[in-house]
Amino acid sequence: MRLEATHPENFYAELQAAGMPEVPAEFSVVPQPQVIPAAILAEISDFIRAFDLVTGRDAWQAAALREAPPIVQLRRPEVCFFSAWDFHLPPEGSWQLIEFNDNGSGFIFAAIINAMYYETAGLGQEERIAPPAHLPLFKQRIRDFVEHEGRVFLGASPSDLFLILDDPESLQQGKFRRELQLLCELMREGGWQAEAGCPAELRWDGRRLLFNGQAVTFIVNRSTDFFWRSDDFSALRMAYRAGGVYVAPNPFTYATRSDKRLLEWLSLPDWDKELQIEPGERQILSGHVPETHLVRSENLADLAERKQEFVFKPLHGYAGRGLLDSAAIGRGRLRRLVTHGEGYVAQRRVAKRCLEVDRQPLWTDLRVWAYRGEIFHLSGRASRRPDRLDLTPPGGWVPTYGSHEL
Repeated sequence: MRLEATHPENFYAELQAAGMPEVPAEFSVVPQPQVIPAAILAEISDFIRAFDLVTGRDAWQAAALREAPPIVQLRRPEVCFFSAWDFHLPPEGSWQLIEFNDNGSGFIFAAIINAMYYETAGLGQEERIAPPAHLPLFKQRIRDFVEHEGRVFLGASPSDLFLILDDPESLQQGKFRRELQLLCELMREGGWQAEAGCPAELRWDGRRLLFNGQAVTFIVNRSTDFFWRSDDFSALRMAYRAGGVYVAPNPFTYATRSDKRLLEWLSLPDWDKELQIEPGERQILSGHVPETHLVRSENLADLAERKQEFVFKPLHGYAGRGLLDSAAIGRGRLRRLVTHGEGYVAQRRVAKRCLEVDRQPLWTDLRVWAYRGEIFHLSGRASRRPDRLDLTPPGGWVPTYGSHEL
Protein backbone atom coordinates (compact mmCIF):
# COMPACT_ATOMS: atom_id res chain seq x y z
CA MET A 1 0.00 0.00 0.00
CA ARG A 2 1.23 3.51 -0.80
CA LEU A 3 0.00 7.05 -0.66
CA GLU A 4 -1.33 8.57 -3.84
CA ALA A 5 1.68 10.07 -5.59
CA THR A 6 -0.15 13.32 -6.24
CA HIS A 7 -1.42 13.65 -2.66
CA PRO A 8 1.36 12.96 -0.13
CA GLU A 9 0.89 16.41 1.44
CA ASN A 10 -0.80 15.15 4.60
CA PHE A 11 2.07 12.78 5.25
CA TYR A 12 4.65 15.52 4.71
CA ALA A 13 2.72 17.87 6.99
CA GLU A 14 2.65 15.22 9.73
CA LEU A 15 6.41 14.80 9.45
CA GLN A 16 6.97 18.52 9.89
CA ALA A 17 4.54 18.71 12.79
CA ALA A 18 6.53 15.95 14.51
CA GLY A 19 9.72 18.01 14.23
CA MET A 20 11.35 17.04 10.95
CA PRO A 21 12.74 19.52 8.40
CA GLU A 22 10.48 20.49 5.52
CA VAL A 23 9.76 17.51 3.27
CA PRO A 24 10.69 17.20 0.45
CA ALA A 25 12.40 20.61 0.14
CA GLU A 26 14.96 20.02 2.91
CA PHE A 27 14.71 16.29 3.54
CA SER A 28 13.49 13.77 0.98
CA VAL A 29 11.13 10.96 1.98
CA VAL A 30 9.62 8.35 -0.35
CA PRO A 31 5.83 7.98 0.20
CA GLN A 32 5.97 4.22 -0.33
CA PRO A 33 7.06 1.53 2.16
CA GLN A 34 9.44 -1.38 2.11
CA VAL A 35 8.52 -4.45 4.17
CA ILE A 36 11.20 -6.85 5.40
CA PRO A 37 10.19 -10.51 5.87
CA ALA A 38 10.30 -11.86 9.41
CA ALA A 39 12.69 -14.65 8.38
CA ILE A 40 15.29 -12.15 7.18
CA LEU A 41 15.01 -10.10 10.38
CA ALA A 42 15.43 -13.27 12.46
CA GLU A 43 18.60 -14.12 10.54
CA ILE A 44 19.89 -10.56 10.93
CA SER A 45 19.22 -10.76 14.66
CA ASP A 46 21.40 -13.90 14.88
CA PHE A 47 24.07 -12.14 12.82
CA ILE A 48 24.13 -9.11 15.12
CA ARG A 49 24.56 -11.32 18.16
CA ALA A 50 27.47 -13.11 16.45
CA PHE A 51 28.98 -9.74 15.48
CA ASP A 52 28.78 -8.55 19.08
CA LEU A 53 30.37 -11.75 20.43
CA VAL A 54 33.23 -11.70 17.92
CA THR A 55 34.09 -8.00 18.20
CA GLY A 56 33.83 -8.11 22.00
CA ARG A 57 36.50 -10.79 22.45
CA ASP A 58 39.91 -9.93 23.87
CA ALA A 59 41.68 -11.54 20.91
CA TRP A 60 39.74 -9.44 18.38
CA GLN A 61 40.25 -6.23 20.32
CA ALA A 62 43.96 -6.85 20.84
CA ALA A 63 44.42 -7.32 17.09
CA ALA A 64 42.33 -4.24 16.27
CA LEU A 65 44.33 -2.08 18.70
CA ARG A 66 47.76 -3.33 17.63
CA GLU A 67 48.62 -0.29 15.49
CA ALA A 68 46.03 2.15 16.84
CA PRO A 69 46.84 5.62 18.28
CA PRO A 70 47.38 5.93 22.08
CA ILE A 71 43.88 7.37 22.72
CA VAL A 72 42.39 4.18 21.27
CA GLN A 73 44.28 1.87 23.64
CA LEU A 74 42.03 2.76 26.57
CA ARG A 75 39.49 -0.07 26.75
CA ARG A 76 36.01 1.23 27.40
CA PRO A 77 32.67 -0.37 28.42
CA GLU A 78 30.27 2.03 26.67
CA VAL A 79 27.67 0.58 24.28
CA CYS A 80 26.26 3.06 21.80
CA PHE A 81 22.45 3.09 21.78
CA PHE A 82 22.24 4.21 18.15
CA SER A 83 24.46 1.54 16.61
CA ALA A 84 23.38 0.70 13.07
CA TRP A 85 24.08 -2.19 10.70
CA ASP A 86 23.67 -1.35 7.00
CA PHE A 87 22.52 -4.13 4.68
CA HIS A 88 21.79 -4.71 1.01
CA LEU A 89 19.04 -7.17 0.13
CA PRO A 90 19.85 -8.29 -3.43
CA PRO A 91 17.11 -9.66 -5.73
CA GLU A 92 18.96 -12.98 -5.74
CA GLY A 93 21.08 -14.44 -2.98
CA SER A 94 21.26 -13.64 0.72
CA TRP A 95 21.31 -10.26 2.43
CA GLN A 96 24.75 -8.76 3.02
CA LEU A 97 26.28 -6.42 5.61
CA ILE A 98 27.80 -3.41 3.87
CA GLU A 99 29.14 -1.71 6.97
CA PHE A 100 28.61 -1.19 10.66
CA ASN A 101 28.08 2.34 11.93
CA ASP A 102 28.38 3.26 15.61
CA ASN A 103 27.64 6.86 14.68
CA GLY A 104 24.47 6.42 12.66
CA SER A 105 22.30 9.36 11.69
CA GLY A 106 18.55 9.27 11.19
CA PHE A 107 17.23 7.05 13.95
CA ILE A 108 14.77 9.66 15.28
CA PHE A 109 13.82 10.85 11.79
CA ALA A 110 13.19 7.23 10.77
CA ALA A 111 11.00 6.64 13.85
CA ILE A 112 8.90 9.65 12.86
CA ILE A 113 8.71 8.54 9.21
CA ASN A 114 7.71 4.99 10.11
CA ALA A 115 5.07 6.06 12.63
CA MET A 116 3.53 8.84 10.52
CA TYR A 117 3.39 6.80 7.30
CA TYR A 118 1.85 3.82 9.08
CA GLU A 119 -0.94 6.05 10.35
CA THR A 120 -1.45 8.25 7.27
CA ALA A 121 -1.40 5.37 4.76
CA GLY A 122 -3.67 3.19 6.91
CA LEU A 123 -1.19 0.34 7.15
CA GLY A 124 -2.97 -0.91 10.27
CA GLN A 125 -5.32 -2.66 7.85
CA GLU A 126 -2.39 -4.72 6.54
CA GLU A 127 -2.19 -7.62 9.00
CA ARG A 128 1.13 -8.84 7.58
CA ILE A 129 2.93 -5.58 8.56
CA ALA A 130 4.24 -5.34 12.11
CA PRO A 131 3.33 -1.91 13.51
CA PRO A 132 6.21 0.41 14.42
CA ALA A 133 6.61 1.77 17.92
CA HIS A 134 4.40 4.75 18.72
CA LEU A 135 6.59 7.83 19.05
CA PRO A 136 6.06 8.27 22.83
CA LEU A 137 7.09 4.64 23.34
CA PHE A 138 10.10 5.02 21.05
CA LYS A 139 11.24 8.12 22.94
CA GLN A 140 10.89 6.38 26.28
CA ARG A 141 12.88 3.45 24.97
CA ILE A 142 15.77 5.80 24.09
CA ARG A 143 15.63 7.35 27.56
CA ASP A 144 15.68 3.85 29.06
CA PHE A 145 18.82 3.06 27.05
CA VAL A 146 20.51 6.19 28.37
CA GLU A 147 19.42 5.35 31.91
CA HIS A 148 20.85 1.85 31.59
CA GLU A 149 24.13 3.06 30.11
CA GLY A 150 24.49 5.60 32.90
CA ARG A 151 23.93 2.99 35.58
CA VAL A 152 26.41 0.57 33.97
CA PHE A 153 29.12 3.20 33.51
CA LEU A 154 28.50 5.69 36.34
CA GLY A 155 26.70 3.48 38.82
CA ALA A 156 23.71 5.82 38.81
CA SER A 157 21.33 7.60 36.48
CA PRO A 158 23.10 10.50 34.71
CA SER A 159 22.48 13.65 36.76
CA ASP A 160 24.80 16.17 35.13
CA LEU A 161 24.38 17.71 31.69
CA PHE A 162 23.56 15.33 28.81
CA LEU A 163 25.69 16.66 25.95
CA ILE A 164 25.47 15.90 22.24
CA LEU A 165 28.85 16.62 20.69
CA ASP A 166 29.29 17.34 17.00
CA ASP A 167 31.53 19.24 14.62
CA PRO A 168 30.70 22.97 14.24
CA GLU A 169 29.71 22.73 10.58
CA SER A 170 27.34 19.84 11.32
CA LEU A 171 25.66 21.76 14.14
CA GLN A 172 25.19 24.78 11.88
CA GLN A 173 24.48 23.26 8.47
CA GLY A 174 24.33 19.47 8.77
CA LYS A 175 21.40 17.56 7.30
CA PHE A 176 20.68 16.00 10.69
CA ARG A 177 21.15 19.05 12.91
CA ARG A 178 17.40 19.07 13.60
CA GLU A 179 17.64 15.46 14.76
CA LEU A 180 20.20 16.50 17.38
CA GLN A 181 17.72 19.10 18.63
CA LEU A 182 15.01 16.43 18.78
CA LEU A 183 17.31 14.22 20.86
CA CYS A 184 17.89 17.12 23.27
CA GLU A 185 14.14 17.67 23.51
CA LEU A 186 13.56 13.95 24.06
CA MET A 187 15.98 13.95 27.00
CA ARG A 188 14.54 17.16 28.47
CA GLU A 189 11.09 15.57 28.40
CA GLY A 190 12.58 12.89 30.64
CA GLY A 191 13.80 15.44 33.16
CA TRP A 192 17.44 15.73 32.09
CA GLN A 193 19.34 18.86 31.20
CA ALA A 194 20.48 18.46 27.59
CA GLU A 195 22.46 20.59 25.15
CA ALA A 196 24.35 20.26 21.86
CA GLY A 197 27.80 21.73 21.34
CA CYS A 198 31.17 21.28 19.68
CA PRO A 199 34.41 19.90 21.20
CA ALA A 200 36.17 23.30 21.35
CA GLU A 201 33.52 24.52 23.83
CA LEU A 202 34.54 21.93 26.44
CA ARG A 203 36.84 22.74 29.38
CA TRP A 204 38.68 20.41 31.77
CA ASP A 205 39.39 21.83 35.22
CA GLY A 206 41.48 18.87 36.34
CA ARG A 207 38.51 17.21 38.01
CA ARG A 208 35.42 17.84 35.91
CA LEU A 209 34.54 18.28 32.25
CA LEU A 210 32.59 21.51 31.75
CA PHE A 211 30.35 22.88 29.02
CA ASN A 212 29.37 26.52 29.52
CA GLY A 213 30.24 26.10 33.18
CA GLN A 214 28.04 23.00 33.65
CA ALA A 215 29.50 19.62 34.61
CA VAL A 216 29.22 16.92 31.92
CA THR A 217 29.38 13.19 32.59
CA PHE A 218 27.35 11.74 29.67
CA ILE A 219 28.25 12.53 26.05
CA VAL A 220 26.67 11.33 22.81
CA ASN A 221 29.49 11.82 20.33
CA ARG A 222 28.48 12.57 16.73
CA SER A 223 31.84 13.95 15.59
CA THR A 224 33.50 12.41 12.54
CA ASP A 225 36.99 13.09 13.93
CA PHE A 226 36.98 9.45 15.02
CA PHE A 227 40.35 9.46 16.80
CA TRP A 228 40.01 12.96 18.31
CA ARG A 229 43.21 14.22 16.67
CA SER A 230 42.18 17.89 16.52
CA ASP A 231 43.32 20.31 19.24
CA ASP A 232 39.62 21.03 19.77
CA PHE A 233 39.41 17.66 21.55
CA SER A 234 42.12 18.40 24.13
CA ALA A 235 39.67 18.84 27.04
CA LEU A 236 37.70 15.74 26.08
CA ARG A 237 40.89 13.69 25.73
CA MET A 238 41.95 14.63 29.27
CA ALA A 239 38.52 13.83 30.73
CA TYR A 240 38.39 10.57 28.79
CA ARG A 241 41.78 9.48 30.11
CA ALA A 242 40.68 10.36 33.65
CA GLY A 243 37.80 7.92 33.18
CA GLY A 244 34.94 9.86 34.70
CA VAL A 245 33.02 10.74 31.53
CA TYR A 246 30.79 8.45 29.49
CA VAL A 247 31.37 8.97 25.73
CA ALA A 248 29.73 6.86 23.02
CA PRO A 249 30.83 6.20 20.43
CA ASN A 250 34.51 6.75 21.24
CA PRO A 251 37.90 5.92 19.69
CA PHE A 252 37.92 2.45 21.26
CA THR A 253 34.48 1.46 19.96
CA TYR A 254 35.34 2.91 16.55
CA ALA A 255 38.61 0.97 16.26
CA THR A 256 37.15 -2.34 17.43
CA ARG A 257 33.74 -2.23 15.71
CA SER A 258 33.29 0.48 13.06
CA ASP A 259 36.62 0.82 11.25
CA LYS A 260 36.08 -0.50 7.71
CA ARG A 261 39.36 -2.45 7.81
CA LEU A 262 37.57 -4.87 10.17
CA LEU A 263 35.27 -5.95 7.34
CA GLU A 264 38.21 -7.93 5.93
CA TRP A 265 38.43 -10.02 9.12
CA LEU A 266 34.66 -10.46 9.17
CA SER A 267 34.45 -11.60 5.56
CA LEU A 268 37.50 -13.88 5.26
CA PRO A 269 38.64 -16.82 7.42
CA ASP A 270 42.39 -16.15 7.11
CA TRP A 271 42.76 -14.78 10.65
CA ASP A 272 40.17 -16.91 12.48
CA LYS A 273 42.70 -18.74 14.68
CA GLU A 274 44.29 -15.50 15.92
CA LEU A 275 40.91 -13.80 16.38
CA GLN A 276 39.32 -16.88 18.02
CA ILE A 277 36.40 -16.92 15.59
CA GLU A 278 34.55 -20.23 15.96
CA PRO A 279 33.39 -22.36 12.96
CA GLY A 280 29.69 -21.58 13.53
CA GLU A 281 30.45 -17.87 13.72
CA ARG A 282 32.54 -18.08 10.56
CA GLN A 283 29.65 -19.64 8.70
CA ILE A 284 27.35 -16.77 9.70
CA LEU A 285 29.93 -14.07 8.97
CA SER A 286 31.14 -15.34 5.60
CA GLY A 287 27.56 -15.96 4.52
CA HIS A 288 26.60 -12.34 5.06
CA VAL A 289 29.71 -10.15 4.79
CA PRO A 290 30.86 -9.64 1.18
CA GLU A 291 34.49 -10.36 0.35
CA THR A 292 36.50 -7.35 1.54
CA HIS A 293 40.22 -6.57 1.27
CA LEU A 294 42.33 -3.86 2.81
CA VAL A 295 44.23 -2.39 -0.16
CA ARG A 296 47.91 -3.31 0.31
CA SER A 297 50.95 -3.24 -1.93
CA GLU A 298 50.87 -7.05 -2.19
CA ASN A 299 47.25 -7.28 -3.39
CA LEU A 300 46.78 -4.12 -5.45
CA ALA A 301 47.63 -5.83 -8.77
CA ASP A 302 44.94 -8.47 -8.21
CA LEU A 303 42.39 -5.87 -7.08
CA ALA A 304 43.12 -3.70 -10.11
CA GLU A 305 42.58 -6.75 -12.34
CA ARG A 306 39.26 -7.52 -10.63
CA LYS A 307 38.20 -3.90 -10.11
CA GLN A 308 34.75 -4.31 -11.70
CA GLU A 309 33.85 -6.75 -8.91
CA PHE A 310 34.55 -4.24 -6.13
CA VAL A 311 33.57 -0.94 -4.57
CA PHE A 312 36.54 1.05 -3.22
CA LYS A 313 35.87 2.84 0.07
CA PRO A 314 38.06 5.03 2.31
CA LEU A 315 38.70 3.50 5.73
CA HIS A 316 37.53 6.56 7.62
CA GLY A 317 34.99 7.94 5.17
CA TYR A 318 31.31 8.43 5.90
CA ALA A 319 28.10 9.28 4.02
CA GLY A 320 29.65 8.01 0.78
CA ARG A 321 32.51 10.52 0.88
CA GLY A 322 35.71 9.37 -0.82
CA LEU A 323 34.05 6.47 -2.65
CA LEU A 324 36.02 5.69 -5.83
CA ASP A 325 34.44 4.67 -9.11
CA SER A 326 35.97 1.41 -10.32
CA ALA A 327 36.38 2.98 -13.78
CA ALA A 328 38.89 5.40 -12.24
CA ILE A 329 40.83 2.61 -10.51
CA GLY A 330 43.99 1.07 -11.90
CA ARG A 331 47.21 -0.37 -10.58
CA GLY A 332 48.88 3.06 -10.55
CA ARG A 333 46.00 4.72 -8.67
CA LEU A 334 45.94 2.01 -6.06
CA ARG A 335 49.72 2.16 -5.66
CA ARG A 336 49.53 5.92 -5.03
CA LEU A 337 46.84 5.38 -2.38
CA VAL A 338 49.05 2.85 -0.58
CA THR A 339 52.20 4.96 -0.95
CA HIS A 340 50.53 8.07 0.46
CA GLY A 341 48.93 6.20 3.34
CA GLU A 342 45.36 6.76 2.12
CA GLY A 343 43.67 3.70 3.58
CA TYR A 344 41.05 2.03 1.39
CA VAL A 345 39.13 -1.22 1.35
CA ALA A 346 37.83 -3.03 -1.71
CA GLN A 347 34.44 -4.60 -1.01
CA ARG A 348 32.69 -6.94 -3.43
CA ARG A 349 29.67 -5.28 -5.03
CA VAL A 350 26.28 -6.32 -3.71
CA ALA A 351 23.14 -5.50 -5.67
CA LYS A 352 20.24 -3.68 -4.00
CA ARG A 353 16.55 -4.45 -4.11
CA CYS A 354 14.64 -2.28 -6.59
CA LEU A 355 11.53 -0.35 -5.58
CA GLU A 356 9.48 1.20 -8.38
CA VAL A 357 7.93 4.58 -7.58
CA ASP A 358 5.87 6.26 -10.30
CA ARG A 359 7.50 4.00 -12.90
CA GLN A 360 10.95 5.11 -11.82
CA PRO A 361 13.30 2.55 -10.27
CA LEU A 362 14.87 3.30 -6.89
CA TRP A 363 17.41 1.07 -5.18
CA THR A 364 16.83 0.47 -1.48
CA ASP A 365 18.97 -0.47 1.50
CA LEU A 366 18.12 -1.48 5.05
CA ARG A 367 19.52 -0.05 8.27
CA VAL A 368 18.94 -2.13 11.39
CA TRP A 369 19.33 -0.45 14.76
CA ALA A 370 20.15 -2.65 17.75
CA TYR A 371 21.19 -2.09 21.35
CA ARG A 372 23.04 -4.77 23.31
CA GLY A 373 22.17 -7.42 20.76
CA GLU A 374 18.46 -6.65 20.41
CA ILE A 375 16.91 -5.05 17.32
CA PHE A 376 14.68 -2.13 18.25
CA HIS A 377 14.31 -0.11 15.05
CA LEU A 378 14.40 -0.29 11.23
CA SER A 379 15.02 2.33 8.59
CA GLY A 380 15.81 2.44 4.89
CA ARG A 381 16.84 4.65 2.02
CA ALA A 382 16.02 4.61 -1.68
CA SER A 383 18.65 5.87 -4.11
CA ARG A 384 18.18 7.08 -7.65
CA ARG A 385 21.36 5.20 -8.56
CA PRO A 386 22.15 1.52 -8.02
CA ASP A 387 25.85 2.15 -7.37
CA ARG A 388 25.82 5.29 -5.20
CA LEU A 389 23.61 6.92 -2.60
CA ASP A 390 21.56 9.62 -4.33
CA LEU A 391 18.62 10.63 -2.14
CA THR A 392 17.36 13.55 -4.18
CA PRO A 393 13.64 13.21 -5.06
CA PRO A 394 12.07 10.90 -5.96
CA GLY A 395 14.69 9.09 -3.87
CA GLY A 396 14.92 9.54 -0.12
CA TRP A 397 14.30 7.83 3.20
CA VAL A 398 11.77 4.99 3.02
CA PRO A 399 9.17 3.95 5.63
CA THR A 400 10.46 0.53 6.69
CA TYR A 401 8.63 -2.22 8.56
CA GLY A 402 9.00 -5.81 9.57
CA SER A 403 6.55 -8.42 8.35
CA HIS A 404 4.74 -11.10 10.31
CA GLU A 405 5.13 -13.31 7.26
CA LEU A 406 8.24 -15.32 6.46
